[in-house]
Amino acid sequence: MTLTTQFYTMLAMAGMGAWLGASLDTYTRFVIRSNTARWLLFIHDLLFWMVQGLLFFYVLLSVNEGEFRIYILLAVLLGFAAYQSLFKRIYLKILDWMISFFVLICRIFGKMMRMMVFRPIVWTFYAIFATILFTMRNIYVLFRFFALSLYKIIKIVCYPIYVLMRQCFRLLPARIRHAVKRFFQKGAGFLKKGKKLFITIQTKFLKK
Repeated sequence: MTLTTQFYTMLAMAGMGAWLGASLDTYTRFVIRSNTARWLLFIHDLLFWMVQGLLFFYVLLSVNEGEFRIYILLAVLLGFAAYQSLFKRIYLKILDWMISFFVLICRIFGKMMRMMVFRPIVWTFYAIFATILFTMRNIYVLFRFFALSLYKIIKIVCYPIYVLMRQCFRLLPARIRHAVKRFFQKGAGFLKKGKKLFITIQTKFLKK
């Protein structure tokens, strides 16, 4: 290994030591150990150190073809110590600012999504629902108007027939008239019972 390679290796490992310090601070900022389950924390720690080990090995392989020397470990410790003493406060302030900025961007994006996507959908739904209700109400009013008009017309047209049938009914014998009255009274009683049963079923259904 040449001196140039050794020098580049020391610089690279010192940089990886600083990277390790920054990664640890970032990891501890996002993973709250006191609020995380032990098994999940174990998985997080295992994945973190596996990724760090792979990165160290990749950098070492790129610089000096993966040869490990004692001074490499010293260079890593030197970089880690330099980060802790010189760059940690600055990095943490930058990290806090980046987290706050990212949270602000997410909130702005969420408000924009609500204003541009969700609210128009809700307004459209309300407009469609109001249109349907308005249309059904108008249809009901028109139907009621035509039904009442048709009933009055039929009543006026059939009134002479009703008067004629009433006069004919009076001319019938008393027994036949009593039988017809009983028949209609039974029919009216049956209709009243059916109406009461329908109201009872409707009331129970609405209570449920």
